[in-house]
Amino acid sequence: MRLSQYFLPTLKENPTEAQIVSHRLMLRAGLVRQTSAGIYAWLPMGYRVLRKIEQIVREGQDEAGAQEVLMPTIQPAELWQQSGRYEVYGKEMLRIKDRHEREMLYGPTNEEMITDIFRTSVKTYRDVPKNLYHIQWKFRDEVRPRFGVMRGREFLMKDAYSFDLTKEGARISYQKMFLSYLRIFARMGLQAIPMQADTGPIGGDMSHEFIILAETGESGVFCHPDWIKTDPLKEPVGYNDDLNPFFEKYTSLYAATDEKHKPGAAGIPDSELLQARGIEVGHIFYFGTKYSQPLGAKVTGPNGDLITLEMGSYGIGVSRLVGAIIEACHDEAGIIWPEAVAPYKVGLLNLKANDAAATKICDEIYTMLQQAGVEVLYDDRDERAGTKFADCDLVGLPWQIIGGRGLDKGMVELKNRKSGERTEISIEDALNKVIGK
Repeated sequence: MRLSQYFLPTLKENPTEAQIVSHRLMLRAGLVRQTSAGIYAWLPMGYRVLRKIEQIVREGQDEAGAQEVLMPTIQPAELWQQSGRYEVYGKEMLRIKDRHEREMLYGPTNEEMITDIFRTSVKTYRDVPKNLYHIQWKFRDEVRPRFGVMRGREFLMKDAYSFDLTKEGARISYQKMFLSYLRIFARMGLQAIPMQADTGPIGGDMSHEFIILAETGESGVFCHPDWIKTDPLKEPVGYNDDLNPFFEKYTSLYAATDEKHKPGAAGIPDSELLQARGIEVGHIFYFGTKYSQPLGAKVTGPNGDLITLEMGSYGIGVSRLVGAIIEACHDEAGIIWPEAVAPYKVGLLNLKANDAAATKICDEIYTMLQQAGVEVLYDDRDERAGTKFADCDLVGLPWQIIGGRGLDKGMVELKNRKSGERTEISIEDALNKVIGK
């Protein structure tokens, strides 16, 4: 994409309403614009990141055996009345009536709806276990929406729901999602640490929240130093294996938020613990029959007896992750996207846009990158070099190919955004580097 044709409304100054780094940089880099309190429009650059995160989540859930569905944003209040949550959920739930005065709501979560879908569709034990997920917009009417997409009212979420015959089967489903989450976040270039958590209004008696470390995180965390050495992508375990050893290994390493931390509980001196800040990006729950019992989600068992299904739910904040990644990956100049979620892999800067020969060479580089399947944002604008450098650093693309004085000799500068390293190399070598040859 040529930047001269792109919709990228960047800002030079920090917006006064933005209190945290990710909110400031998302506004300045033209990723989003606020339309009302806690509600944002996603602009082209931000939307590309959102979709890349969504796809990594989707592939991770598919790999774990979950099946994608799509449920509506508007739900009938009747289902929530059956579960007993309608009156107790609170003012965060947006309640509405349709033209026939039927009570409806904008879904903050989907336990009731997916249970209703499952109970009307599955009747026999032979069709269990199942895990169904969707990626859909949610709405929670926060009393004080703040921190941009980190705590907005409307947000994109992946929520999955497992159905099993037994508690042991439900535990296996839980462990599969535990493994899937670690791998999903690792593929985004993030170190996510699972920590035991309260179940809150979702309910249940087993729960883990997944927290990524960031200096500007909302929670204090205490972790065993071995956490930093873990790599879930290299674990020799599959979803059809016995996951108990893997689960025990990862849950035995001490990790707790400041609210849960108990001095001396880690098995090593507190002075040796990694103390940092963290941001929650995912949460998994096992809640048994909390919803299946009141909603009547039962199947006929092998002996003809009715079995109330055991359930769990598993959430990832897809839109929240955009802000969380920025909180973990930035510097004073702007965002530093991990390559897996970057809106474009390469920023191509033509510093001599008024020079026909230089422009011809940059156009050729642009074409070669496109033909190689590399996502490239080509700054072909008639702007000062300083403006181009600042904008490219601000939006945080992993690589920059800078066409300047050496173009006529077949040389460019290649900059790695994360390390800041700049190297003058041939055009061919620069292309090979970013293409991955």
